[in-house]
Amino acid sequence: MEGTVLSWLKQEGETIEADESVLEVATDKVDTEVPATHGGVLKEILVQEGDVVAVGAPIAKIETEAGAAVEAAPVEAPAPAAVADSAPSSNGQAVAAEATPSTNGQAVTLETPASGRFYSPLVMNMAREEGIAMSELEVIPGTGREGRVTKKDMLSYLKRRTGAPAPAATPAPQAVPAAAPAKPAERAPQGMPVSVSGQDEIIEMDRMRKMIAERMVDSKRISPHVTSFVEADVTEIVYWRNRVKQTFKEREGEPITFTPIFMEAVVNAIKDYPMMNIQVDGDKIVKKRDINVGMAVALPTGNLIVPVIHNADQYNLVGLTKKVNDLARRARENKLTPDDLQGGTYTISNVGSFGNVMGTPIIMQPQVGILALGAVTKKPAVIETPAGDAIAIRHKMFLSHSYDHRVVDGSLGGMFVRRVADYLERFDLNREI
Repeated sequence: MEGTVLSWLKQEGETIEADESVLEVATDKVDTEVPATHGGVLKEILVQEGDVVAVGAPIAKIETEAGAAVEAAPVEAPAPAAVADSAPSSNGQAVAAEATPSTNGQAVTLETPASGRFYSPLVMNMAREEGIAMSELEVIPGTGREGRVTKKDMLSYLKRRTGAPAPAATPAPQAVPAAAPAKPAERAPQGMPVSVSGQDEIIEMDRMRKMIAERMVDSKRISPHVTSFVEADVTEIVYWRNRVKQTFKEREGEPITFTPIFMEAVVNAIKDYPMMNIQVDGDKIVKKRDINVGMAVALPTGNLIVPVIHNADQYNLVGLTKKVNDLARRARENKLTPDDLQGGTYTISNVGSFGNVMGTPIIMQPQVGILALGAVTKKPAVIETPAGDAIAIRHKMFLSHSYDHRVVDGSLGGMFVRRVADYLERFDLNREI
């Protein structure tokens, strides 16, 4: 809905190229560079650093080669993969993959895909319109800064790819009256007044903490929260992980934690109870086809962020492990893209990593459920054996399932979390990876 201008990378009077980064904005919980929509001279900056700007509002005027000043409104909903960093080399410079020359009139492509390369919204829109997948986009040679693909590169590639004339360039929009800078969003009503003495320390909330506070209050206001609890015996999982973790790390180059195992059980339970994979739109229920599982990650600053594993049901355990590790690492390094935070349909939060045995998590809107994973602890428990009941030391954990009681009744909410526990307790100790 809006973005905060963090810094201008170009100043008035400077020459800029189309798709060249002009400013940094903060949208949701991600800071990203915004490219110019046109090439020319930056004639006037309409908003200042720190201003909150509505999506689509003009923020600068660019004078094009034709002499017409056009207003740039680049505060847009980010396109998927549009803010990926350029792949760094060992000396910190951007790596430009070698292009394979064309010998038969076909389009020139890179020998090595340029994964992680920046793509402007304009380039991404052109790729979507022409049906170009990301794997194909990564092999298109770029002539822009740090090997970026420009509009000219796309037109040249499409001409050779299809053998047809390249699409006509989009004419520059006509100048329109400058819009006033958008006003900052109104703050939520303040709570009860707080008495402050001279010995107290007053700490200003940072931007992310303000956003988290606002979202949490909104979620509690929108959704009537109900929480169901189940205790699961995860002894087999603990033994299995202890047995394979060293082999897994040697083979895959990274550790395997409990999180992807628990996530796999959640995905299987969602398949069994698809009405947990829904969202509410007014008086309508939207049943989501994709299973996109978010996982809450605590940042070094103490703030919380929830990256999403899209189509989590299409990964095996090894794939889930790699996705979990990658998202957690990039979250702590502040390298997530907007697409990493969008589209979640269900969320898990590992409160056990803080030593908590259970919790009552708050739902991520517009989802209708979130599962808190408690700490795994050893407990004496009664187990059934061929010789009769016996007391043994078992590894147990609590699962805390908060759900939106507008659309999820206690029966569904309770059966769902019970099914997650069943999948965990039925884990095959002899499973191969």
